[in-house]
Amino acid sequence: MRPATHTKKGSPRISKPSERLKELGLTLPEAPKPVAAYVPCVKHGDMLILSGQIPVKDGKIQFAGQVGLELRLEAAQDAARLCTMNALAVAADAAGGIDNIARILKVVVYVASHEDFTDQHKVANGASELLVSIFGDAGKHARAAVGVAELPLNSAVEIDITFAVSQ
Repeated sequence: MRPATHTKKGSPRISKPSERLKELGLTLPEAPKPVAAYVPCVKHGDMLILSGQIPVKDGKIQFAGQVGLELRLEAAQDAARLCTMNALAVAADAAGGIDNIARILKVVVYVASHEDFTDQHKVANGASELLVSIFGDAGKHARAAVGVAELPLNSAVEIDITFAVSQ
């Protein structure tokens, strides 16, 4: 179920993800290109399984280093949101538009963590809360948040998402 909004007469209607993006002042970026030997997305039946997305904008890493050392929690949450927007761009391309994404199934968030950093779940909330704000109940998902020593290109966060799409 998608979030209800109200029309001028006060009757509720269901918002599409594309409408919610506009309401939130967000625009999907261009889908990032792979940086190694993989494809960004595999479609199987009504599922899209994405490769990991890192916080890239205009071809450059925006959040680098270990969280808890070079980056604070708030910056890592911003990194998770940017990764999520990149993932949505890839998924929207594969699904024929963001409104064809029916549900978010699973999100895995990898956080390059300093040895004393244990708030990976709070970093992941940056992604999870964004998905719910765009998709409503269909944005609620299973999730894992994992601390790792390093990520590709010194990225602070990497996210992979599995989507269900409309057939």
